[in-house]
Amino acid sequence: MTATLDLFREDAQLRECRAQLLRADERGLLLDRTVFYPQGGGQAGDAGVLELADGRLIVIADTRKGEGGEILHLPAGGQDLSALQTGAIVRARIDWSRRFAHMRFHTATHLLCALVPHPVDGCSITAGYARLDFHMSEALDKEQLSAGLARLVAEAHPVGHSWISEEELDANPGLVRSMSVQPPRGMGRVRVLKIDGVDLQPCGGTHVSNTAEIGSVVVTKIEKKSAMTRRVVLGFAS
Repeated sequence: MTATLDLFREDAQLRECRAQLLRADERGLLLDRTVFYPQGGGQAGDAGVLELADGRLIVIADTRKGEGGEILHLPAGGQDLSALQTGAIVRARIDWSRRFAHMRFHTATHLLCALVPHPVDGCSITAGYARLDFHMSEALDKEQLSAGLARLVAEAHPVGHSWISEEELDANPGLVRSMSVQPPRGMGRVRVLKIDGVDLQPCGGTHVSNTAEIGSVVVTKIEKKSAMTRRVVLGFAS
């Protein structure tokens, strides 16, 4: 097994990269490096294309995690994959509109965490909506939360990340807001997202570089899923 160099961890703005095809089988297409984010942490995987040397395109419908740090690119059905040869150089290019929607929504969920100071017990981030399930019993006000999001977006807070050791994380357990998804262990370090003056927590997803890039995001629905769960759904304002 060969871990894939995940270029998106350091620069979520990258839209394409040159890569070598290491393997092509029923599990998916394995590259030595990629800009494709694999499904995880509640965020949907990237879609896009792999461009071959002769200009032909292989459509990638989804991206998933494999074993040992592998990132697997799943081709859409009905394609002729016979031209794929191990060792071939390809250009991996993500569907940027889909990815940018993920980045906007994912960053917005961090703003929501700042507005609702309760543990998160589930999340989903897609190109069409995002949702967070908060472990709480109190009622939430949709208009108030939408106004809070609009304020934090308009304040244009810088967004960045850093890395801390697993020991540093253990010494600061309050950084972890999620009850359902824990930061990955075993690499010796953990990626931490920081929104200046707003939020600081472990997160491996992709985000915009400033809250102003989120644009108009509103709370479309608040649901009482159980006695101790309140679901907040976000959407882009029309």
